[in-house]
Amino acid sequence: MIKKILVTGANRGLGLGLVKKFLKNNEKVICTTRNISKSKELILCKEKYNDNLEICELDLLDKDSPNILSNFLGDETIDLFINNAGVIGHSAQHFKSVSSNNWLDVLKVNLIAPLLITQSIIKNIEKSSERKIYFISSKVGSIEDNKSGGMYIYRSSKTALNQVVKSLSIDLKPLGISVISLHPGWVRTEMGGPNALISVEESVNGMVDVISNTSIINSGQFINYDGTRLPW
Repeated sequence: MIKKILVTGANRGLGLGLVKKFLKNNEKVICTTRNISKSKELILCKEKYNDNLEICELDLLDKDSPNILSNFLGDETIDLFINNAGVIGHSAQHFKSVSSNNWLDVLKVNLIAPLLITQSIIKNIEKSSERKIYFISSKVGSIEDNKSGGMYIYRSSKTALNQVVKSLSIDLKPLGISVISLHPGWVRTEMGGPNALISVEESVNGMVDVISNTSIINSGQFINYDGTRLPW
């Protein structure tokens, strides 16, 4: 039984959906958000579930964010870490429109911060008997699946994240820690837009099923929310 779950980027969308799902399952959750006072639904969750939810204010663009989170956790055991926080970046991502400044911010949030945070809290994960890490990636990060081009900034950030996941799966295997890349589907969130194919609930239910049915045996894989393997 999973005892404590850490979810980043939990103020809305998939992160909030995951937090609500785990709380309903009577799990204990630690989550992060850039601004607690503006995270109204998280505050309501805290009022409802009280001791089962802790909220850490964390901005992944802050270079000290790994230390802030590790200090917040202290010696807490983390059974499951879901790195969900991510941004899509500016809408101008087609050829001839890409700018370096926007690209760098997306890489900091989607790629660099997830690895640095993992490094900073690895001792918390080692203390667990579960030892599971999941990175919310995207199918658009699949090189083999890229049939339409464009989306240079977001695509490249998720492709690079998948490479980080693969390396982590190798480096952390001796510690018994599984590391898996998850595609949540095209979800109707602020990021996915109103025309996306599935709801937050469908995506979250699918991902939680994948998490429940995967282990160190699946470490280093890229998995869809419906449980199917995806090409890198």
